[in-house]
Amino acid sequence: MQPGACMARTETGTVVVVSDAGPLIHLDELGCLEFLANYQRVLVPSEVWREVEKHRPRALLNKRVVLLKTFLQGAPTPTIRSVASLLELHRGETEALQVALEQGAGLLLTDDAAARLAAGNLNIAVTGTVGILMRSIRTGMASPEAIIAVLSTLSQKSTLHIKPSLLQELIQMIETWKARPPQA
Repeated sequence: MQPGACMARTETGTVVVVSDAGPLIHLDELGCLEFLANYQRVLVPSEVWREVEKHRPRALLNKRVVLLKTFLQGAPTPTIRSVASLLELHRGETEALQVALEQGAGLLLTDDAAARLAAGNLNIAVTGTVGILMRSIRTGMASPEAIIAVLSTLSQKSTLHIKPSLLQELIQMIETWKARPPQA
């Protein structure tokens, strides 16, 4: 999550989550899409839906996760258009940012560095595939050992590109958590 960003909540206290294609695709490749099930629902902009449908259609069929295809309420704002142009965002990333603003989202799921930067500038909290995996330990959805196993095979099972040195750092961090678990 972006430092300084807060998670907006609905009147019922649930966090509004919007997803870009990357986390949906990567979590499904890793067999971990169900880690999104602790969000009441995940809004998926129509362009993002098309992208996931093209590259990983079965991710959209997971019965344990509520994915809602969402359409823009209007044209992207001048701010979104400007940021999208400046950072060379794809249409799906642009729609995800627009839906996040329209819906007052408390969290945007994306693995794209430029989209993360744009979200930070728009004060939208962000996490990605690795953040969801780490969160699954804190929420008790997965054991530290299970996530270490996922991270150890990430480069073979997923199209997510992450530096091997960063993967090792994450695994070492989880090893220390086993001795003293983090707070949720």
